[in-house]
Amino acid sequence: MKIALKLTAALLALSTMASAADYSGPLKVGTTAAFAPPLETAVAEAKKQGLEVQLVEFTDWTAPNVSVENGDIDVNLFQHKPFLENANKEGGFHLVPYAPAIINNIGLYSKKHSAIDQIPQGGTVAIANDPINGARGLLLLQKAGLITLKPGVGLKATVDDIASNPKDLKIIEVEAVQLSRSLDEVDLAQGYPHYLRLAKTIDPEKALLFDGLEHPEYVIQFVVRDGHQDDPRLAKFVDIYQHSPVVRAKLDSFYGKLYQPGWSQ
Repeated sequence: MKIALKLTAALLALSTMASAADYSGPLKVGTTAAFAPPLETAVAEAKKQGLEVQLVEFTDWTAPNVSVENGDIDVNLFQHKPFLENANKEGGFHLVPYAPAIINNIGLYSKKHSAIDQIPQGGTVAIANDPINGARGLLLLQKAGLITLKPGVGLKATVDDIASNPKDLKIIEVEAVQLSRSLDEVDLAQGYPHYLRLAKTIDPEKALLFDGLEHPEYVIQFVVRDGHQDDPRLAKFVDIYQHSPVVRAKLDSFYGKLYQPGWSQ
């Protein structure tokens, strides 16, 4: 029994040492193109303060969570809480929000029409194809008066929850990062200003309607694997992101007026 206890204690000590070692190298941060430029500024500021950070950019919204879950990176920044909750459910992940970043406006955009009331009978509307951001698009269509949703569906709305569609709009679902490219083909599209800016398809400030930041649930989060919340590198980096004047200036120049600091919500 004593030998077993000694072995257990030794294994626990080794586990603790390994955990500490995990926090000794560069902090690996995963993100997507829509959030990378301000993070690059934060990485540069962190280096000045003696913290090494590696930024890993992904092109989709699945790999960043898989990479945190597997320990390939330490944290990611690209998603809000409803998206994370769905990802954990669908992927069996053990991921948790660590700290808030920013909240972005999204809008309804058109290259064919200059006002919501010009959307024609039988027109085509593109929204995000994932269940969480698609709901955000449907809520925005309801705000525009183009559809109504069943009572109480809220942030989990799907196209099946449309209660009325007086213009008989054809609603198509498109991968969120590709919505900006759909504008030539549809009458109206849900749009993310940062992706529109990157794609250069339309002025991101020219939405026919914005969502007004009325849902604080959509604050983008720094996300880690549960059990890694005590990483001191992460605490320092998030503090730099949230409070460095240089990073704030980059956020302002990159997003313009179409964002708010999520930590002040």
